[in-house]
Amino acid sequence: MRFIQFTQPSARSAAPAVRFGGRFGGAGIENEIDWLFGTALTGFAGTARGGQFPVDLYEDKDNTYVRAELPGANRDAINVEIVDGSLSIQASRKEKSGEGENTVSFSRLVSIPDEVQADKVSAAYENGILTVTLPRKEEAKPKKINVAVN
Repeated sequence: MRFIQFTQPSARSAAPAVRFGGRFGGAGIENEIDWLFGTALTGFAGTARGGQFPVDLYEDKDNTYVRAELPGANRDAINVEIVDGSLSIQASRKEKSGEGENTVSFSRLVSIPDEVQADKVSAAYENGILTVTLPRKEEAKPKKINVAVN
């Protein structure tokens, strides 16, 4: 099995970042530090307010897998669809706040490979973890070729 990527949702501000010396734009150490603290603190504050959630993508010779952590979501409140070459995952859960109860919604759109058999996609939700299995088309699977000796 091969790990493809881990994608962390990004929360970007519309205001440009000011670099040392008062200059705007460009990648620098400040952006890297902002990214580091943003990803480290996402588990504490980011998901509690709703929005996006991180996903893992990995593959083996037959399938590509998308794994998402959706703790507290009811199986009936999860919606998984393939839309225009992307996998759409939407979920919601109820949270108590003070005396009332709020509904928090999460969504994520993940690009998927073209060689997926859309009609055979399956999803399983167990212990707060959603795993979507995307089977590859036969022509996209690796094939072993025997080499003949003359």
